[in-house]
Amino acid sequence: MSRWRAGIRGRLLAGFLVLLVLALATSGVITAFGVNDYIVERSVAKLRDDEHRIAALVRSGPQTINADQFETMLGPPLGIMGLGRDGGILFAIGTSAGREYELAALARAATPGELLETRDEVVAVRIPTPGMRMTYLDRETDEVADLILVNDATIDRATTVGFVRTLATIAALSAVVLAALAVVVLRIGLRPLSRMAEAADAIAGGSRDERLPVSDRNAETDVLASAVNRAFDAQARAESRARTFAADASHELRTPLATISGWLELYRQGGLSGEDLEQAVARIEDEVGRIRLLVEELGLLARLDTGRPLDTRPLDLAALAESVVEDARVIHPDLDIALTAPPTGLPVLGDAARLLQVLRNLVGNAVQHNPPGTRVRLTLDRSGDESRVAVTDDGAGIPAGDLPRLFDRFWRAEASRSRDYGGSGLGLAIVQAIAGAHGARVTVRSEVGQGTTVTLAGTAWTGPPG
Repeated sequence: MSRWRAGIRGRLLAGFLVLLVLALATSGVITAFGVNDYIVERSVAKLRDDEHRIAALVRSGPQTINADQFETMLGPPLGIMGLGRDGGILFAIGTSAGREYELAALARAATPGELLETRDEVVAVRIPTPGMRMTYLDRETDEVADLILVNDATIDRATTVGFVRTLATIAALSAVVLAALAVVVLRIGLRPLSRMAEAADAIAGGSRDERLPVSDRNAETDVLASAVNRAFDAQARAESRARTFAADASHELRTPLATISGWLELYRQGGLSGEDLEQAVARIEDEVGRIRLLVEELGLLARLDTGRPLDTRPLDLAALAESVVEDARVIHPDLDIALTAPPTGLPVLGDAARLLQVLRNLVGNAVQHNPPGTRVRLTLDRSGDESRVAVTDDGAGIPAGDLPRLFDRFWRAEASRSRDYGGSGLGLAIVQAIAGAHGARVTVRSEVGQGTTVTLAGTAWTGPPG
């Protein structure tokens, strides 16, 4: 029961019942007031109609009228009261009986034709009747100077009260029936949410392949379920990447640590001396360097992932590119490496150390993973507000199936050759992270046997013209 009160069903049902009760109560009050106004208006209209009939009768000349017949002619709920010339009460018939003194006092203070209303909301009107005589109980009265017609609307109002009570009873029964129907409708309507909750509980319980049910009706619950499923899929991918990342990092560290441990164990057993010892120290230094580089790269990626701000300043990207190309030419004199940049340079807003790392990674990939004689072109240009950097080679190219995974961490298209070059599999991941931190995007185009082009482009890092 507490779950119903706290859950969506309970809140919707409570809200529905409140709105239903308010609607029925408002409808009942409006109906009651409307019926009451109608009764009052009808009572006044009848009184005025009778007033006109009596006035017409008076204008026809002096005459004597039987009070009982007169009352019958006008019809219920009429009351008749007669006043003499001195204002005294001659008779009171029907609904005027019991109110004659109050009515006489009101009539004396009112003008002919003015509507009178007693304390109990009985309406009346005073009609001058000069020359009229009226018989009452088989005796003739004195001349009636004024007639007071009385119409008691409280008789009809009792019917109104009964009508309102009936309406309230019907409203109460309707509320009970509609509440029962609402429970059924809510149970059926919220069934998709119940199934979604069951699926979510299953996922929370460890069923990673479970997903929320989605129908083809494209209802609101289906849209919600699809969004939650996408969130679960993203979480699953993130967990998978984290597990893969941990496994790959462990694997990358295991190899140099195993090498270091092997050389140290050989030294401990006395198997190293002279030149062999120097060679062992050199190999250990190399492996320590690999570990240091891997740790630094992982730390850089972690900082970029957390969104830490870069040391952004105005700089000339062409100058950085020129230094990278010069270094590459010295290291790889057998390759054709060229730079194309605007004569005035390419001013950008960025972190010089990180952008230099990006250029070195891209040029290094182009010269290391291609056969001798490969031409490498580093091109810088600006189009409008967009600055672009492109590294192009005419080497072996990358298979289309490998392109989607180029920026995955620790992934290598040719693992053995990459390790021969000392690569950690983080180079392009770092390039993408640094570019994203500068508001730029990275794209790759490649065809096997035709070469590869990696492009960085964006407007956020574009600096003022040089």
